Amino acid sequence: MTMSDSFKAQAPPFHIGRHDSKRVVPLTDLQYGYMLNQGINFATTPVTNDHFRSRVFKIVSDHLILLADNNEESTSTLTGSRADPIIPPLTPDDTGLFPSPTVNTYTAYISPWIDLCSNNPLIASISRQVLNLEINYANFCGVRSIIIAGPSRDASQNGGNQALAQYSRAVQEALTIGSALTILVHMPMYREPTTDQETETLSSLQEKTPAPPGSKEIDLFAAWASWHHVRSICNYNLRLFVALQVPRMMPEKDLQTRWFAEPLHYLTIGPEVFQKNKSGFPSLSRHHQEMIFSYMKLKAAPWILLCDVGPDASKFKADDPSILSVANRPEMTDDDFPSLAHAAGMSTNQNSRPGVDAHMAYLQWLESQQPSLTALESPTLTSFQDWLQSPLQPLSDNLESATYEVFEGDPVKYDQYEAAVIEALSEWKELDLPTSKEGVVVIAVAGSGRGPLVTRALKAAEYTGVKVEIWAVEKNPNAYVYLLRQNHMLWGGKVNVVKTDMRAWKGPIVSQSSGGPVYGKVDILLSELLGSFGDNELSPECLDGIQHVLAKPHGISIPHSYTAHMSPISTPKVYGDILARSATEATAFNTPWVVRLYALDFVCQRVPGHARFQQAWEFSHPIPESTLTNIDARRSGGIMGGGGGSMAGAAGANDHNSRYCHVTFVCRSQGVTHGLAGYFESTLYESKLESQKGEKVEISTHPERIDQKSKDMISWFPIFFPLKVSSSHP
Repeated sequence: MTMSDSFKAQAPPFHIGRHDSKRVVPLTDLQYGYMLNQGINFATTPVTNDHFRSRVFKIVSDHLILLADNNEESTSTLTGSRADPIIPPLTPDDTGLFPSPTVNTYTAYISPWIDLCSNNPLIASISRQVLNLEINYANFCGVRSIIIAGPSRDASQNGGNQALAQYSRAVQEALTIGSALTILVHMPMYREPTTDQETETLSSLQEKTPAPPGSKEIDLFAAWASWHHVRSICNYNLRLFVALQVPRMMPEKDLQTRWFAEPLHYLTIGPEVFQKNKSGFPSLSRHHQEMIFSYMKLKAAPWILLCDVGPDASKFKADDPSILSVANRPEMTDDDFPSLAHAAGMSTNQNSRPGVDAHMAYLQWLESQQPSLTALESPTLTSFQDWLQSPLQPLSDNLESATYEVFEGDPVKYDQYEAAVIEALSEWKELDLPTSKEGVVVIAVAGSGRGPLVTRALKAAEYTGVKVEIWAVEKNPNAYVYLLRQNHMLWGGKVNVVKTDMRAWKGPIVSQSSGGPVYGKVDILLSELLGSFGDNELSPECLDGIQHVLAKPHGISIPHSYTAHMSPISTPKVYGDILARSATEATAFNTPWVVRLYALDFVCQRVPGHARFQQAWEFSHPIPESTLTNIDARRSGGIMGGGGGSMAGAAGANDHNSRYCHVTFVCRSQGVTHGLAGYFESTLYESKLESQKGEKVEISTHPERIDQKSKDMISWFPIFFPLKVSSSHP
């Protein structure tokens, strides 16, 4: 391994757990050790046992009989007026879970036999009591995470709205009781048709009523809609997560992306998801692999929970300590996990590799097959995923050196700027255009920061062989010190460094006279003032303010123009973070946040006439001279007489930069919009040669065009405009 390889970004490790739905007591210490030695990182545990279950079932059964004898069942179901029995406190006979040094490593699984969605008020009440009792006790024992089985019905089913309301209320109450707990709702990606026997629940005790005939068509987004209902009622609680059940048949990408945007903590995989490869070993389809690889790129990579599959602690025998040894395990190779294309008809021999669980061996092999991370998936950038940042305000604030350094670490942006300057200088020479200073092209870098554009301008001049005079204009007094040092140490004194607000700069000094300095003009005005939405860091206003020093008519502005683009998105994590901030920050929903949006879903689809990303507006530089004349007139007292208003005094001097737009997006399916994601594109330089008409040097953060224009550029994260009230659409 070379030195560079040792620092190469590594794919995230798989954190694998084991859940046994039939287990009613926690693992013993020896069993837990056996699981750890098999490669399992964590395990689930029930909170209560069969003794407690039998006790609760008897209470419910006896009460249902009592209601039936008194002919009250139908009335109580309709009115809800009844005296529900109360579940007695737990006893040592009801649970095997007690405080211990290892209990905080367990994930508790709430009894799956409760039915929080029951339309019988008695069963719903008892289920909620059991839930609260188990959460309260698990919290006391020191458990840190709890899984609750998801709602048994969706809103689209008969009585589903009432059922979801009951379920959501129960989860909301559970979050209050377990104030330090992480709660996961175990949701299917979608409701697959199944022939398996249903789990016996408290609802099994009541007389069955024939279900109304339903449509055979599967609503792929119904389960997601149920989850959205639950987390909305819980006000996007930051302790509420999803344990997502991986389906046997992978659905369309749209649904996978929808769940990708949710706060995933576990991916649960049952035995039905695995298939046999040609060697008879369990494998996952290519579509399953791609989904897992994609989800693993999240900053908080989900954990994998094997449900009723994988190492079985019940096979551990305490009198056979050799089973704890991992030293003699045969190593699995790629040949053991070939394509599923040859799987049909092959026999399996699960015992062919004693001491090694085939499912664990496969997942460990799959972990090693993760695709290499791209430049945009480096650990540094991954740490910025969905992290809220206030937009920079370089005009009002003096940025710190570390902030400049982050941007300077993006070679793509500066390569494009250098290419733009090379094109501008080359064409200036080819077209034999006049210069502001005889024999020299005058370049001004407006807002120089620590000088990266100055360095690139010098390199462009050297490459083209064009003589230049460079002026570095910077208002930040601290950066000014650094620029002077750079000029001495790096640029050899070739740069004229000026400390001033660019809008107040009078231009390069040509000579001195008795009346003071004589100022000249600039041939190329170079700046990197763009924000995440193009204009949101006052680029138009600043460049308008310095345009008076630009030579006419051949002066060039780099950038030449920029456009803002937007798209509605669903981003539950970011929305939840803003919602939490709004409790203490009144402006949280009025702030456009700079975010490296990652766990998001673009809610609209591409249709003719309505793109997924639509342009809001455009700015170009330099602006027409007539516009500058109007600006000066307004600043000097207005061009209209009397009356005050926006045309009086300096007010209205920036009206030419006012923009608005009306855009229409078409949503593809039911979902929710949490806000608008904003991006920009910029033409740094457009060729002036007839033979190269239309050729441009560009940069872009537009998701559909960044790879063509500035692949792997990281200087700008998208901007997010949140909606205070999230907008649902059918």
